[in-house]
Amino acid sequence: MPERRTVALVTLGCARNEVDSEELAGRLAADGWDLVEDAADADVAVVNTCGFVEAAKKDSVDALLEANDLKDHGRTQAVVAVGCMAERYGKELAEALPEADGVLGFDDYADISDRLQTILSGGVHASHTPRDRRKLLPISPAARQAADVALPGHAQAEPAVPAEAPAEAPADLPEGLAPASGPRSPLRRRLGSSPVASVKLASGCDRRCSFCAIPSFRGSFISRRPSDVLGETRWLAEQGVKEIMLVSENNTSYGKDLGDIRLLETLLPELAAVDGLERIRVSYLQPAEMRPGLIDVLTSTEKVAPYFDLSFQHSAPGVLRAMRRFGDTDRFLGLLETIRGKAPQAGARSNFIVGFPGETEEDVAELERFLAGARLDAIGVFGYSDEDGTEAATYGNKLDPEIVAERLERVSRLAEELTAQRAEERLGETIEVLVDRIDEEDGVVGRAAHQAPETDGQVLLTTDEELAPGRMVVAKVVATEGVDLVAEPLGDGGCTEEAAR
Repeated sequence: MPERRTVALVTLGCARNEVDSEELAGRLAADGWDLVEDAADADVAVVNTCGFVEAAKKDSVDALLEANDLKDHGRTQAVVAVGCMAERYGKELAEALPEADGVLGFDDYADISDRLQTILSGGVHASHTPRDRRKLLPISPAARQAADVALPGHAQAEPAVPAEAPAEAPADLPEGLAPASGPRSPLRRRLGSSPVASVKLASGCDRRCSFCAIPSFRGSFISRRPSDVLGETRWLAEQGVKEIMLVSENNTSYGKDLGDIRLLETLLPELAAVDGLERIRVSYLQPAEMRPGLIDVLTSTEKVAPYFDLSFQHSAPGVLRAMRRFGDTDRFLGLLETIRGKAPQAGARSNFIVGFPGETEEDVAELERFLAGARLDAIGVFGYSDEDGTEAATYGNKLDPEIVAERLERVSRLAEELTAQRAEERLGETIEVLVDRIDEEDGVVGRAAHQAPETDGQVLLTTDEELAPGRMVVAKVVATEGVDLVAEPLGDGGCTEEAAR
């Protein structure tokens, strides 16, 4: 019997990339590849790259070079780049980085096994010429569902039941959205044992922010079918997942191409009812698209975290207009006030760009005014830099790098102070903590409803009890460490009624 082929997937970037890697893993496992965790133990190392900002692109190149070094003293025979950076630059990346034995775009994902086998056998698969993926889909959102376009993270296996079998789907979906050929299982293989997993709601984006290149290589917005989202969530729950994070480039647009812009409000209660799940979290929300009904569902549905990952980017009106975005300080503060009026403990986070072309000192002061009043739990601050192919890269009123760096340091320092103060406001709160891991130094580490994985801080539980990852614990906040909370379990280990069952 020939030795089985082995492959390792190295994932960089956001949660969306993690979903894509698990889809690739599912495809490869279905075709007979053995998945290994360490690239040094693999015949092929597949690096899922990020192409968003310069720092992320550098990390991707470093990961490819590190994997290439394994070819000199390990089992690894080939290193292949996939993901956003590979899709965005294609041949250009292949020419600039000959250490990569292959650079595969999204259109290669359906045939990933054949592509890797060709490369492993010494063959060459020509790298693609990048193109604007927005042009691959109809302009009208309603016409996109029938388009035959590669959409990473959307893949489903063939129906697992005969076509005549009844299909489970959210009960009040718009007519015609239920699957016609029975429920389909996700074409996905988990690459870790974390109690949290991401599920894609959609791919692409129809917004035209002047600083962002993502729509050009991820394409226009297209929703996944609700039945597929629900089916994948059920499958993950069966795998032991306790928290689902819904991801896309813009979750507030979900359903607009399916005939119902309020489809997320319908879907969330269905997802929350999945057996075994403890928490549903929605990320990537656009402030300009927030609507009262969505706020109501996010703040009142059991097991749906009252968590608002709002993409503000700035609050000075002039800067926002140059970014081709909408809003201002007072509107944004009003939105947060509305949310907290319905759920006082709701979590809110955002990212901001400073040093945008034309930004004045008055604009920075306006941003600081917003931050001081917003009481955000987590704040990411980035200094502006040109991105290839974006409108902002053509602007003429660029700021000196020294000014950008000074503003980045200044606003980042303020953000650190404000988020620490916000954590202190939570002293005495009763929170539900999902245990993520047991750490040798920190002990039992988890997250409250206002904390997404890796971005928003964590909760350190003061307990000697052995609490396994995935356990939901009710606890009281007794101290803070920056944005992190220290909490003491209540009652019988603080377990919730659901977890106890």
